[in-house]
Amino acid sequence: MNGVSGTGSVVGEEWGARAARSRALAVLRVRGRALGLAVLPAAVAVVLHAGGLTGHFTGAAWDAARWVVTVLAVVVLLAAAAVALVVARARPAATPTVALAETAAPDLYRLVRDLADRLGVPPPAAIALTPDCDSWLEDRTHRAHRLHRTTGGDGAPVLVIGSPFLWWMRVGELRAVLAPVVAGTGPAAHPDIAAARRFIRGLDAAVAVPGDSGLDPLRRLGARGVGQVARVLLRACREHAAEMERGVAAAGSERAQAVDYGVRIVAQEQVGLAYAGWDRLLTRVALPAWRMGRWPSQLDAGVVSALTELSRRDRLAEGFSSRLGERPACDLLEEPGAVDEATSLLAARLFHGGPAEPGPDWAPVEWSQYPEEVVDRKWRTDAARLHQVLDGLGMASTSGDRAADAAGPTLTEVMAHLTTTPTTGRAVGPKATAERDADAAADAAREVEAREDGPDHPDAHRPDSDDADDHAPDAEHAEHAEHNDGDHNDADHIGDHDHIGDHEHIDDHEHIDEDDDEPANPAAEALAGALSALLAREEAAREARVAAETARTAEESRKSARRADKDRQAAPHAAVSGPDGPLPLFPLQPPRTGRDLLADHVTAMVCCAAVDTAEATPGLDWLDGPALLVGGERAKDLGPRVLALVEDGDPEPLRAWLALTGVRPEKPVRLV
Repeated sequence: MNGVSGTGSVVGEEWGARAARSRALAVLRVRGRALGLAVLPAAVAVVLHAGGLTGHFTGAAWDAARWVVTVLAVVVLLAAAAVALVVARARPAATPTVALAETAAPDLYRLVRDLADRLGVPPPAAIALTPDCDSWLEDRTHRAHRLHRTTGGDGAPVLVIGSPFLWWMRVGELRAVLAPVVAGTGPAAHPDIAAARRFIRGLDAAVAVPGDSGLDPLRRLGARGVGQVARVLLRACREHAAEMERGVAAAGSERAQAVDYGVRIVAQEQVGLAYAGWDRLLTRVALPAWRMGRWPSQLDAGVVSALTELSRRDRLAEGFSSRLGERPACDLLEEPGAVDEATSLLAARLFHGGPAEPGPDWAPVEWSQYPEEVVDRKWRTDAARLHQVLDGLGMASTSGDRAADAAGPTLTEVMAHLTTTPTTGRAVGPKATAERDADAAADAAREVEAREDGPDHPDAHRPDSDDADDHAPDAEHAEHAEHNDGDHNDADHIGDHDHIGDHEHIDDHEHIDEDDDEPANPAAEALAGALSALLAREEAAREARVAAETARTAEESRKSARRADKDRQAAPHAAVSGPDGPLPLFPLQPPRTGRDLLADHVTAMVCCAAVDTAEATPGLDWLDGPALLVGGERAKDLGPRVLALVEDGDPEPLRAWLALTGVRPEKPVRLV
């Protein structure tokens, strides 16, 4: 090994390289033992036949043993040949990436080659991008992978770079981060390490062969036997392979210390920050768009906006503004926009399972169009689904004098269905809820007029007689509640006393024993269950469409690969599928509960009402995704009020917010 730094670095590098080589030899010894075990019956058969020819092993017993061992040897050799053939021909798994040709990024290729020259290692064979915050070397020397190579260097691995790094990091930071990765091409070029890696990857590919959909029952049975043998060999090699990779990483890390070591310390901080921003962007911003059949076409550019917003909120903008003035690493690409679009589409496939190509139901969306194309459309789609479920349950038209039946659904109907009395848990009708909404809106209007007219207005401090009479019972209840529950907060008073009727009604139910397991809001539980079932059916239909499209693309890719194999020409990449079926390989979020789904749909209904009646607008928050903007400011206190309605059946916090914001829940909303 060539030392490129001080004595300690050379010693550490030599130690890591020697450890990797010794472990690689251990892996190859496992392969040799398996081969020896396979030829052992054949060797015994040869000895027995030789003894018979020389007259040493004669007799009926030796003849029987000779033929039994010969048959056993033939069977074992055939099985070993089948295993070896499957291991050699099985296509190893390759990470789905966006291939980056040298013509598309000449400056990036030049940077990597200069870095390899400084480290004294072979340059990578090619560069590819992945929509993840990580970088590594990937061996693609298999025959099926070499067909997709765009450059030379068949023996060298491919450098895979996380696309968010190119947009967030500066050129110097990217070079410092890639130095330990590129340094790994030195140990990878060693024949023993390369042979051990090929053997491990072949065994791993052989384990996955029984899951191939193109096998007939007989071949699948044989593939399962080969898979069992491959699993045994993998278990024997597992520890040695892991230690070999640790040695390679240690050797590369020690060798890379001579290149931009101080910059690498700062760059590692940016790696963690980029990962946090990328995860937030995918789960909060991109996922709602993917669920609506839209995929943001500039995800990598969006991570810069998300991280800038994160630094501003954490009061770190001053420190980051200086580094943002340097040259970004994406300038190393000839067409950053096209590369960003390709990686964004791959991210949608990996993390959501979208189609491989854009279409009418899978269209790209720009960030400037996100509020209108995604946020507003998502809210109205969720609101329409909520009212569809209400209609299916027969709950949307419980009032006989529903005047807005022809005009459209209203938020009042949803609140009426989810509202329960504090003592019995029974739902309150939409007529009573509409009257309360009207009273709350009138009170809010009087407060606004009083503030506008000033303290000299005669009605600013004096309610009219009708209002005083109407609120007299509420005042009595408030005094009674303050006397009995003085240590409760104001929110509890709102939810506990607006639903109190006459005292006789309360006395009729005060001795009823309620089951502790009974849900606080049975109407919400039923609605959440129906919503979950409807969404499950919609998701199953979407997955069936994507699976059919993936199967069609996979079949076309296999045919193209076979034709290219015969003609020795480059073929398009095969369709990507997961270990247990089609995409997504990495789902972003676990399945949502019915209560979470109901809260999201009620929030969507509230946002639709706010947009239609209160001049609110849909917006995009780079860290939290879809946002409701009221007067240009994000409404941050809506979530807890919706949860109070959904979980406790208490509409008063939400009703107070609607009145303060100027939203009229009794007005019909426009749905998709």
